[in-house]
Amino acid sequence: MRTRESRFEEAIAAFDAANAQDPNRESRDGVELPKELVYARHMSQWLEKLEPNASEALRLAARAQHIRRWTIPRSDYPNDRQGYIRWRNTLAKFHADTAGQILRESGYDEDTVRRVASLIRKQHLKVDPEAQLLEDVACLVFLENYFGDFARRHDEAQVLEIVRKTWKKMSARGRETALALPLSPHARALVETALSPATENTEKDN
Repeated sequence: MRTRESRFEEAIAAFDAANAQDPNRESRDGVELPKELVYARHMSQWLEKLEPNASEALRLAARAQHIRRWTIPRSDYPNDRQGYIRWRNTLAKFHADTAGQILRESGYDEDTVRRVASLIRKQHLKVDPEAQLLEDVACLVFLENYFGDFARRHDEAQVLEIVRKTWKKMSARGRETALALPLSPHARALVETALSPATENTEKDN
């Protein structure tokens, strides 16, 4: 019979095993690792920093946030806003369903499966404290680990817009934490520019 601790460890191991199949690689400390496995570990680490006593469901949702994401590439959808929204909605359901299957196999009850799915799909964001915390974690993982590369690959106007959208999704605590991140000088300058009222007003006027 599974104990609560062994059930959790089994689910996390299964999430990691699924993400370890990612053919895309990311270099960390000179070691090439599956990209989504690295991302999942970042999510767990940031959740631990922000809320060491996070619920079991939230810890599971954080680890499964992007589970097997590479199997539904952005290129399968039209390169416009509607295509992006369809892609994101499809991903959210896919991540929730994939995590749910693993949770059931690990011995979790349906209440837990539904709760983890709700968190992964970011339902009731802004009114559900755990969903908001998960969103903060995702935004911090992006800013700390992926924003610099994103900024180098996209034009400045698009980067500034992404920063503003990211900021709107975060809580006051998340924003405060983000401002304390050790960003590169270039990345920090972009964040400061994006959040400058003068810059935002100028772009709206244009």
